[in-house]
Amino acid sequence: MTNIAILLDQVYKRYNQVPVVNNLSLQIRQGEMFGLLGANGAGKSTTIRMLTTLTRPSQGKILVSGLDVIKQAQQVKRLIGVVLQQISVDLDLTLWENMEYHGRLHHLPSMARKDLIKRCLDYVDLSDRSQVLVRTLSGGMKRRLQIARALLHQPQILFLDEPTVGLDPQTRRRLWEIIQDLKEQGMTILLTTHYMEEAEFLCDRIGIMNNGSLIEIGTPTELRQKYGLAVVVSQNDQHIGYKFFETFDLAHRHLEQLSDKRGIMVRDSNLEDIFVELTGRKLE
Repeated sequence: MTNIAILLDQVYKRYNQVPVVNNLSLQIRQGEMFGLLGANGAGKSTTIRMLTTLTRPSQGKILVSGLDVIKQAQQVKRLIGVVLQQISVDLDLTLWENMEYHGRLHHLPSMARKDLIKRCLDYVDLSDRSQVLVRTLSGGMKRRLQIARALLHQPQILFLDEPTVGLDPQTRRRLWEIIQDLKEQGMTILLTTHYMEEAEFLCDRIGIMNNGSLIEIGTPTELRQKYGLAVVVSQNDQHIGYKFFETFDLAHRHLEQLSDKRGIMVRDSNLEDIFVELTGRKLE
């Protein structure tokens, strides 16, 4: 247990008796980058809200750094940084004022606070905009400011709830670099995302949620090995079918046996294929 940063044990969250998170058990190790995948309504954001003390679980146990999120919520808040998918910075304040306000909420001493604000804004390449109003920033800059703010009090664990949703590919890749660097520094990160390539690029392990339940978990390599390294993709009347094979050789043999090979191809399997196989729908 000493190296477990996040623990969920038989966790439920119900709204009007309807389960949104259903018997979720999960352990995330210290220093691990864990990705939680699922379509809208799968329960990802509700899970993040429970872990960050914003929503109480209906049932079950949640520990963050060994602390109970219900009984020891204040201690948990000191240890975590949170970037929610909604823009939550104050648009009518400057970047510096947003950071200053957050630092004061965490009771950071004045001199240390000033130094940390400079360091965090520099880390996300926003130092030159510290005195401008947040409303003048692009969506990507606002998201980088949220990350800087989440890091200001030097948390042990970072929660990123779809941090790149709605951003252009170039801005998304810049955020990937920041997240990757935090991972290399040893920070524990829980990421929810809609983007398969994001999870595959960044995460050590991945959990797939569907209808509130965790239906699969493993490294990207383990998942591909489990379901098949090769996939035969067929398209017919706007329907796309996937058939997994353990090896490319087996996939090609299957292809050769088909009398009609139109609209059929063999390629590497990927996380999106596995997601579709498990849930019956695409992520986006």
